[in-house]
Parts: sequence; C-alpha cells; structure tokens
Amino acid sequence: MGSYYINRTFFFDVHPPLGKMLIGLSGLLSGYDGKFSFEKPGIKYGETEYIGMRLFCSLLGSGIILLCFGIVWEMTQSLSASVLSAFIIIFDTGCLTLSQYILLDPILLFFIAMSMYSAQKFKGHSKSPFSFGWWFWMANTGIFLAFSFSVKWVGLFIILLIGIMTISDLWHLLGNLALSKIQISKHICARVSCLIVLPIICYLAIFFVHFKVLSHSGTGDGFFSSSFQSRLKGNNLYEANMPEDLAYGSVITLKNHRAAGGLLHSHWHLYPEGVGARQQQVTAYTHKDDNNKWLVKKFDRDPSEHDDITYVHHGDVVRLEHLATQRNLHSHMESAPITKRHQQVSCYGINGTGDLNDIWRVDILGGKFGDRVKTVRTRLRLIHHTTGCALYSHSKQLPKWGWEQMEVTCNPRKRDSKNIWNVEDHYNAKLPNISFELFAPSFLESVLESHIVMAQSNSGLKPKEGEITSRPWQWPINYRGQRFSGVNETEERVYLLGNPVLWWGNLCCLGLFLFCFAIWSIRLQRGCCTGVDTDHDNNAMISCAWLFLGWCLHYLPFFCMGRVLYFHHYFPAMLFNSMLSGILIDHIVTSVHNKLELNFHFNGKICTHAVICSVMVYSFHLFSPLSYGMNGSYAGKANSRLTHLKWLDSWEI
Repeated sequence: MGSYYINRTFFFDVHPPLGKMLIGLSGLLSGYDGKFSFEKPGIKYGETEYIGMRLFCSLLGSGIILLCFGIVWEMTQSLSASVLSAFIIIFDTGCLTLSQYILLDPILLFFIAMSMYSAQKFKGHSKSPFSFGWWFWMANTGIFLAFSFSVKWVGLFIILLIGIMTISDLWHLLGNLALSKIQISKHICARVSCLIVLPIICYLAIFFVHFKVLSHSGTGDGFFSSSFQSRLKGNNLYEANMPEDLAYGSVITLKNHRAAGGLLHSHWHLYPEGVGARQQQVTAYTHKDDNNKWLVKKFDRDPSEHDDITYVHHGDVVRLEHLATQRNLHSHMESAPITKRHQQVSCYGINGTGDLNDIWRVDILGGKFGDRVKTVRTRLRLIHHTTGCALYSHSKQLPKWGWEQMEVTCNPRKRDSKNIWNVEDHYNAKLPNISFELFAPSFLESVLESHIVMAQSNSGLKPKEGEITSRPWQWPINYRGQRFSGVNETEERVYLLGNPVLWWGNLCCLGLFLFCFAIWSIRLQRGCCTGVDTDHDNNAMISCAWLFLGWCLHYLPFFCMGRVLYFHHYFPAMLFNSMLSGILIDHIVTSVHNKLELNFHFNGKICTHAVICSVMVYSFHLFSPLSYGMNGSYAGKANSRLTHLKWLDSWEI
C-alpha cells in the first residue's frame, strides 16, 4: 500500500498509516514508481524496483536481534543471557520469513523492541534523574510507543506494558522519603510530558502527514462520510457545485451516515430461492458506480420535464426509482437475509411502476414542517409508509450471491442510529448549484472519523477465499503456520512457521519460569533468600516477570477478539518469550555451574551454552527451507524430500 503514497491517492486500510508511509518512502527513495499491485506475498515483481522496500524491512527485521540483545543486557548485565536471547531470534525461521517480505510486521516488531529497549535505557539512568541521557531515553520511549501504535493498533499492548512499568517506578519513588513533594511532582510531570503528551503529538503528526500526502481521490473514498470526501481532489464532492436543496426529479446517491457506511445500491441480480421474495437485491456498497443512483419521485406520479420545481420537505412521502433498472425501492413483511428480525428491502416494479410498498416517508432528524432536505448536510430517515420500519444498513456482509456487499434492511426500531442517511451526490439541471468546499471536516474530525472506520472494519474482517486462519491457542505450540507464496508443487513455496525446537523450548521455559517464580516467591517470603546469589536470583526473576507480563499483554487479548486472526499476530509475544527464555536458561545454567564449580571445580557453563547454541543452529539448518523456499512434492507424499520436516500433520509443507 506504499504505492498509494507515491501516487498520492487516498485508500483505506484497517491499520494506522505509519508502516505503509515508511514503505512508500523507502520505495520512492530507491526508484519505485508506485505502479505495481502488491496483492499478496510471493507475487512476481518483474521489472519493478522493489529492492529498496525489501531491504528496508529486512534491515528493521535484523535490528530486532540487536535490540533484543540490548534489552536483555540492560535488564541483567549478562552477556551469555543476551547472546542466548539474540540467538533464539536469529535462528527462528518465522522471524526470518517475516523480515524478508515487504510487510508491516518487521516494522511493528522493531518499534516494539525499540520502545522496550529505550525504556530499559531510561531505567538505567534512574540514578541521574533529569540528566540529558535520562530525558533523551524517556522521550525516545514515548516516540517509539507512538510509532508502534501508528503501525498497528496492537502497539497498544507495549504502551500498556511501559505504562505499568512507569506506574511501578513512580510507586517506588513515592516510597523514597528522601524525595520532596516538589521532586516527586517533577518526576510525574516529566513522565506525563514524555510518555503521554509527546506520543499523542507524534501520533497526530503522522496522521497530518497522511492526510496531506493522500490528497487525491482513490479507492478508499467510499468508506468515509460525504463531508470527508469533499477534501479529496478528484472526488465528486471536492470543490463540488451541486444543488443544495433536494427536489422531485433529482437523481441522487444516498449514503448511510454511520462511519464506514455504504451507498444505497442495487443491481439486476435477484435474491436467491429461500431468501425472502425473489426480487431485485438492494445492498450498501462502498465503491461508486451508476448502480448507486436513484430518481426521486412523488408518491403518486412520475416526474416530467414540464413540472415546476418542487422541493422535498420533512414529512413528504416519496418513491425512489433505481435509475439503472427502473425498479422502485421496496419493502414488505418478508424477513431480511441475515438480520431476520428486520424486513427485506428489494427493488420492485416495471419501468418505475410498482405498488404501495414502494412508498417511503422522509423524516429529517430534528426537522419540522417545511424544512427542506439539503445535500450532504441533512441527516434523514426513510420510513416505510406501509409497515412503519426504517431503511437500515450495517457492516454485516451478504454471502457470495450478494457479492459480499453490506446488507440493507427495514428496521422496526426507528430510532436506531444506523437508520440515518444523507444525500451525497445530487444532479438536477433545473436547480442552481452551490460550492460544498465549506463542509470539509477539520483535521481532528478527520482523525476521529478515520479511527471509527478503522475500528469498525477491523472488527468485521473476514478471511479471503482459501485463506488459512488460526486461533490463539494454536500459536505458542506452532500448531499451524501460514502459506506465504506458492500453491502447488511446481512453484517455490515459502511457509511461515516458527522453528519448532525454539518455539517448543520457549513454551517449556514459560512453564519453568512459573515454577521457579513460585519457588523464589515462597523463599523470599520465608526469608530464605540469603547468600551470594541472592541479587542474581532476584534480578533474573524480576526481569523474567516483566517479560512474562509483556508476553501476556501481547498474547492473551487475542482470545477476546472476534475478528479473523492469523499466525503472524503471535510474533510480538514471541519476542518477549524469547528474551525470557534466554534469561531463564542462563540463570539456571549459571546457578548449576556455580554449584558444580564450588564442589567439583568443573566449569560447564560454556560447554552447556555451546550445546544449546549448536542445537539452535542445527534446527535452523533443518527447517531453513521453510523460509528460503521449498519445491517438489509436498511433505505428506511418500517420495517427498521434505518428509523429515513434517513433524505435525497440521503443517501444510
């Protein structure tokens, strides 16, 4: 989607814009012209200048390794623990696969890791508060928290983690009686400035650039309100000159006024057998075409060229004729296709002639007798004259017979906010035109609408045909991966799957940590933690506890999400798990080594670490074809060269 920034055409995506902006910038600087359609991973680039964008993502993916090393070093000051954590990231096939494609994930992971690293560096300057380094790393933390959230909203989880760490830090400062109330107030104000105000400013600045660059009409227009579209060059509403007041004989488009609402739409296709009356489908559609146009007619006769201008007022009863098919907007007592408690809406009649069920009453919100319907500005309901229900649309999509467009129904609950519509386009040669430039929203209104649209679309995401999804319980156990490229045995296939040795080792370390933490907590409570190793034990357990909290915050919320989920959503949690594993393994090996050295004068720490690293390297060598490409028969076939890689039947390799 970085192509849109190069072309400056507006588009819609469920994620905030920073990641795509950076990909577009890297492409622009490396000679990419923005003409290639990146439909899916693995598509052939041809002569496209894509190297700059791939190199950018790969460099950030490589930077994650250094940042994880630095995080563990800042937490433990242990070189061996830092190396182990970095090795887990280096030799994981999943991290490698994500980093070698033009994706948002390596950018997100880099910003999350940079946020955590900056927070640890800030903590390291706690003994010199208000120094340059102290301010620099705290501000850096705030900036990268904003960057994380500006790539994907899962960046909220690192914000929560840093927020909890900050509250814990302030709680300890509050208990320091050597600090005056003024000093504590300064600490609080500094953190509010750098970790709340600064990220908000950065986040808004990113959206400001986003709106400034994407100034031309594009594929995303229809997801936004009519007033939002009026700021996009090339859109029908940009510096538009249209009639202000709606009159009979006008041709209009009607947009559902909710965020991400569609345009009232119909086409020649009928509802299938068993889905209400077999009449012409009516849907809501976010893209603009001629099937969105409707002719406004009086309820009892068709308009004529010789008619005087008669405006549509609050309380008028009208018919809406679908311009392309010459059938009237219609409802009746049949159930709607998806929302069964609502009535079906269809198009009915021949050449604009139908029946009494084609009549609708115009109800302007807050309107009174004599108020005219105005283009864009008027919010109205269409009340079915016979049954009293209101024209309604929502985000639920019809099945394939309805082209997966949004359902339109007639809602018995007339006060529902999704019953509200506005006139978007208005054509009438008899009426004077006015400019709609004044109706463009302010910057903050545009930001708010963007977030509402993103939130609604995010929650309603559905998998594409043939796409493999997964559930959160499957991710830590590496139960199923994600096919990135290649669909048959003649193509080079890349499969996103974690190195099973490392992932299952990570999972074991989570369980082992909980056991060790429980033992350590009991010993601490009983006053048994005495001796030379006490500080080492305390630091290791506390560091692991923070990383375990990071893992929980980046993993457990997915169990509450109703949207479609994919395997790659687990990778932020995997980073925290990997760092925890490095610290825990090093802590156990060091503790055992100290015992052996004391009793047997045997140094086994280096040997043990060497064995562990050798296992990582060999397992990576074994599973590297998943990332670098596989060809030939699938692993499930008897003559396949990949049979030794299929450790679980659920792996599609």
